[in-house]
Amino acid sequence: MILRHLSITNFKNFAEARLEFSPKVNCFLGNNGMGKSNLLDAVYYLSFCKSFTGMTDSMVMRRGEDFAILKGNYLRRGAEEELVLGMSRGKRKSLKRGGKEYDRLSSHIGAFPLVIAAPIDIDLIRGAGDERRRLMDMVISQSDPVYLDNLLRYNRALEQRNRLLRDHSVDHNLYMAVELQMDMAATYLHNARSRWVETLTEIFNTFYHAIAGEGENVTLRYISTLSSPGASMTSLLDSARRHDEIVGHTSVGPHRDDIEMLIDDMPMRRAGSQGQCKTYSLALRLAQYEFLRSSCGMMPLLLLDDIFDKLDATRVERIMELVTQSDFGQIFITDTNRTHLDDIMSRTTGDYKLWLVSHGTVEPLNNHETH
Repeated sequence: MILRHLSITNFKNFAEARLEFSPKVNCFLGNNGMGKSNLLDAVYYLSFCKSFTGMTDSMVMRRGEDFAILKGNYLRRGAEEELVLGMSRGKRKSLKRGGKEYDRLSSHIGAFPLVIAAPIDIDLIRGAGDERRRLMDMVISQSDPVYLDNLLRYNRALEQRNRLLRDHSVDHNLYMAVELQMDMAATYLHNARSRWVETLTEIFNTFYHAIAGEGENVTLRYISTLSSPGASMTSLLDSARRHDEIVGHTSVGPHRDDIEMLIDDMPMRRAGSQGQCKTYSLALRLAQYEFLRSSCGMMPLLLLDDIFDKLDATRVERIMELVTQSDFGQIFITDTNRTHLDDIMSRTTGDYKLWLVSHGTVEPLNNHETH
């Protein structure tokens, strides 16, 4: 899959921008705070209908403006595709594909697969469990629409059960109806997550060692109350009911799952240096890319936001070698260091393009195309 053109209106610090991309490597150069990451976020929005930074729709509209529009022209599975995302203050955002508006934005997820690696990824290692659950949900949802349906169903039922607990309801039939929904969805979520972590661990190990060398042993471990022998969602909810009534929320189930991240059998969050954590999170993202490539049957877009900071020269070199191989499709990279970008582009046999980003403007620089 290739993003050929991107058109931006009133998005973050960009009033207007029109970009025509290389099918291989696209680099955005500029100082911090100029808008490089905002360009990546615009591309991300078209795949996920939200910001990778967690900003709300009203926050990404340019200051003083009441609307924002993002338009992308893609080549996807050999066919031309157009996405137009519109946001207006006080209104529901709209996404049109080929001129036809989606009824549910969730049905778009996975159609235009994308992976982003960014400094915020340190939260995958050092943050709370919801960061790692979000990773599982985001990746599996892109490759399995049934998973997303079950996740939405589970979350709705979870909210209903929590409301019953907060209201001190004693209606057994209401609990049974809600918990049956939770049970059906939880089984699917648990099985899918368990398979995914197992598959990802192998790919992740390969990428980690390709960047860091062979000296360190890393692993991922899926943590779930449903992993206990003979455990079912119904039995877990039954045994936790008295405790849940006291605390006013549901204490067991997939919404409490986690991934334990280890280096040399120790928790990465405590034992890993800055460089090791950066390598770990990047290897996770590259493994995510490979998983999606094989499960979706097409190459996702790869967005690399300021990934070289806090890495030694050897690891930077190995990352450059990896991402310029033919295993990766179209890539978008931001950096403050032109040397890194020139080095990446010098390794690229296909087209590449370089832009200078400054105060919400983007200008092409010394682009090179081979024909």
